[in-house]
Amino acid sequence: FYMKKTFILLGFIVFTFILYIYILIDILKHEFTGYNKIIWILVLIFFPILGAILYLVFGRSQRIK
Repeated sequence: FYMKKTFILLGFIVFTFILYIYILIDILKHEFTGYNKIIWILVLIFFPILGAILYLVFGRSQRIK
């Protein structure tokens, strides 16, 4: 039972880390208007999980095409 919880927690940590790195690379590769790039990086640093979700929902639409 405890091993199952451990594997679920480990999977969540690995998934979160991969998502964090993917979003950080995505932010750095694209251009944003004004200070939006630095704001998104700060949000991601200070609120990793919430920042990642917020970026996926709101941030991607703020990129300059």
